[in-house]
Amino acid sequence: MLFPILIQFLDPPFAGSVLPVPECRTSSMVQRSAPPSGFVRASFTECSFAQWLRAVPLLPEGSPVLLYNGTLKYRQDIHAAVLDVSVGKKDLQQCADAVMRLRAEFLFANGQADAITFHFTNGFKADWRRWRAGERINVVGNSCTWTKSGSPNSSHDELLRYLDKVFTYAGTLSLERELKACGNRPVEAGDVFIHGGSPGHAMLVVDVAVHPDGRQAFLLAQSYMPAQQIHVVKNLRKPALGAWFVLNEGDRLYTPEWTFAWDERKRW
Repeated sequence: MLFPILIQFLDPPFAGSVLPVPECRTSSMVQRSAPPSGFVRASFTECSFAQWLRAVPLLPEGSPVLLYNGTLKYRQDIHAAVLDVSVGKKDLQQCADAVMRLRAEFLFANGQADAITFHFTNGFKADWRRWRAGERINVVGNSCTWTKSGSPNSSHDELLRYLDKVFTYAGTLSLERELKACGNRPVEAGDVFIHGGSPGHAMLVVDVAVHPDGRQAFLLAQSYMPAQQIHVVKNLRKPALGAWFVLNEGDRLYTPEWTFAWDERKRW
């Protein structure tokens, strides 16, 4: 069964619009970022996380990256595209948060909302299923408990309020522990390059292309600090590739604002 994608990006504590997409389809990301010479876009399973990511709409070409407070990100030379996803009005939706946001939106849109769960940095498990049933999370120091202090609500507005709480207490350290190492498996859209720490960083693979010789290229999206619009980054070390990076090419993955070891790639 094909579930309808419903991308609802901008609701309190974010602010905005609803874009219904009736079925899995490619988005302007396909037209905006042609694969490198000799590569073709990979085939994705219909209505998979990978296909959904490829369908996330982009802001008009040339759009700047804005911070949560509406000001410009200090660097405007590193992005190839900006995703049409809200950043919120607080300094919360940073790097790991952006990854969790897109994962939660996918599960919510595809009838899998009860699979939405994230851990706080202290290990506390924050389930959307419990939150939508009216439970809320009480945080005192490093201790977290569920309390029955809300009303049942499974709306998208409420999902975003839940994510607001998650973004406050989760981060790269907790997300890194939740994900599984990829090893030498081929890269997939939805994979996460992540380095847990303070600071740490996380970037999401949002598209993949393949070459007849077996090489794989991919696009990466990120938010950063302070919280900012999610954007696809350029490959500044190899401008001829545009926004594409080639898996295992070179000793490390060099992105504009972070360098990862290749073995820091993980997946859900």
